Amino acid sequence: MPYTGSVGARVTLLEPGEAEVRLRDRRRIRNHLASVHAVALVNLGELTSGLAILTALEDGVRGIPIRLDTEFIRKARGDVTARVHFVPVEVNGETDVVLQVPLHDESGQLVARVTATWRLRGSREGGLAEVRSGTATGTAVSGP
Repeated sequence: MPYTGSVGARVTLLEPGEAEVRLRDRRRIRNHLASVHAVALVNLGELTSGLAILTALEDGVRGIPIRLDTEFIRKARGDVTARVHFVPVEVNGETDVVLQVPLHDESGQLVARVTATWRLRGSREGGLAEVRSGTATGTAVSGP
């Protein structure tokens, strides 16, 4: 993932359906207000959601993000961590899933919430991909 790698996030937890990614604060990703740039935060949310979803999918099921919405709660200063949990559901044809990924600073304060919509497409035999509430919320919606 060449672009995603440009922000220098580090995966701290990766298991099927669960991901935690940490973004180390450094000058390169800051904005003019000396806080973490908004797009770096969006990138962190998208990466974390994708890792959780894609590690939970059965062979033959693929996904791509089709929408990213971000609510910026407060300026992000210091390292930022995103963590999300995803549990498989049935994928027939195209299935859209929505994951809400909370981003927290080092003190545990919520700094942003990225809502990522992923379009999943199963093989002809179908596949599994479900969303469950946990650290993040999620829903599955069938159809395009």
